[in-house]
Amino acid sequence: MNRSITTVLAFCAVAVVAQPYPAEAHHSFAMYDPTRLVTLKGTIKSILWSNPHVVIWLIREPATGEATQTWTLELSSPGYLARYGWGRTSLKPGDPVEVQIFPLRSGDTGGSLRTVKILNTGQVLYSNANQGQSSAQP
Repeated sequence: MNRSITTVLAFCAVAVVAQPYPAEAHHSFAMYDPTRLVTLKGTIKSILWSNPHVVIWLIREPATGEATQTWTLELSSPGYLARYGWGRTSLKPGDPVEVQIFPLRSGDTGGSLRTVKILNTGQVLYSNANQGQSSAQP
């Protein structure tokens, strides 16, 4: 009986130690092209404010004769964004915006959001500390 308990405990200890660290399970932003900064104008369709990343869906204003496109934009975690002035209600569906993104390398309609300017108010929100603080200035 003692040998069985020891075996089970040893197995559990190995299983716990062998678990991957959270950072290893996290995906990278390598799917985005950091050498290309693209500016899009559109309207916020919806926002998913949850971990591990906030996601924004943007309806892009089409050029004449083009079809409307929905872009999926990925940001950092809610906690990280909160440190730079973001909140759950910073952006709302229907807000007209101008965004700067690093687009997907694949050419699909998506990207990693760098900045968003809310056109109604002129407020600029940054997704990265290296870009400055969020500002209510136009």
